[in-house]
Amino acid sequence: MAAPLRIQSDWAQALRKDEGEAWLSCHPPGKPTLYGSLTCQGIGQDGIPEVTASEGFIVNEINKKSIHISCPKENASSKFLAPYTTFSRIHSKSITCLDISSGGGLGVSSSTDGSMKIWQASNGELRRVLEGHVFDVNCCRFFPSGLVVLSGGMDAQLKIWSAEDASCVVTFKGHKGGILDTAIVDRGRNVVSGSRDGTARLWDCGRSACLGVIADCGSSINGVAVGAADNSINLGSPEQMPSEREVGTESKMLLLAREDKKLQCLGLQSRQPVFLFVGSDAFNCCTFLSGFLLLAGTQDGNIYQLDVRSPRAPVQVIHRSGAPVLSLLSFRDGFIASQGDGSCFIVQQDLDYVIELTGADCDPVFKVATWEKQIYTCCRDGLVRRYQLSDL
Repeated sequence: MAAPLRIQSDWAQALRKDEGEAWLSCHPPGKPTLYGSLTCQGIGQDGIPEVTASEGFIVNEINKKSIHISCPKENASSKFLAPYTTFSRIHSKSITCLDISSGGGLGVSSSTDGSMKIWQASNGELRRVLEGHVFDVNCCRFFPSGLVVLSGGMDAQLKIWSAEDASCVVTFKGHKGGILDTAIVDRGRNVVSGSRDGTARLWDCGRSACLGVIADCGSSINGVAVGAADNSINLGSPEQMPSEREVGTESKMLLLAREDKKLQCLGLQSRQPVFLFVGSDAFNCCTFLSGFLLLAGTQDGNIYQLDVRSPRAPVQVIHRSGAPVLSLLSFRDGFIASQGDGSCFIVQQDLDYVIELTGADCDPVFKVATWEKQIYTCCRDGLVRRYQLSDL
């Protein structure tokens, strides 16, 4: 990865007025930071500002909501996107998690204001309030149908809700510590949870029963991911015959991002180990990119890309800042990552620049969700931001 470029968080507003300025910087690893500025020379007839960059930086292209900047000396290039819309009325405090339904119509989010809400994705209008967890809700996501929500809370409970009438239809009890992340297996007959109590559990939604403790690692499980395994990967065989209530667990891998600096992969049905990788710091989040490639992010800002077929050494380690990596999401032929310093960026295989989602001013961006060309983020500043990607 080239040296990261940074820009003033409200650059789009700042450059809208004549002689308006916004700062820029380039951060080559192990070298001094390069500082620069952008200046608006006037607004064109199409409403798009004419912008020049100070020495060492080049403005490649500018639109109303995006600006593409390069720093040739460091071979760095970023396209900065300003939010298309911002929803400020959903929550009153930090928003810790969000998701968008499969049809793109609804959003769900949880906040340190103690609430979990369903809202209209187009305009942020409140639809339902999901009440029933004691203490904060840590994670929430839609089932593939888009009509049902799965949530996990500090009360060690996992709950399933109807998005239509906000009723809680199932409560799973069994964890002894707060639930930090969940994953849905296939269409959602089974779900997986990871908890502060050091266990990952598999649940049967139809009977609201625990189908087993998949892993008990004695360390907080911060993130979980389920992925279909490539045929070349040996997931092992289960020691006991799996319950007939297990649906879709065969040939699936389970990935656990652990607080004790370990990333653990096992067969979901077999419960057998696939690999254990030791990182530089606590793992916060993880995701599969394919049947053998995965990403995991650490508290000290490393994003490890690993190949399950040869996991001893990472394929690559991406390090853009020392801020904690808070979320990772597979996106098209690349990924989206967010960090504790407010940065949120998109990497695509065929793009020679990074797409940066701007707006958060040093406030952590906790989670990212996508629907088609729209990207939603949630942040400690209490805002949901929606970005519109033009054709990549």
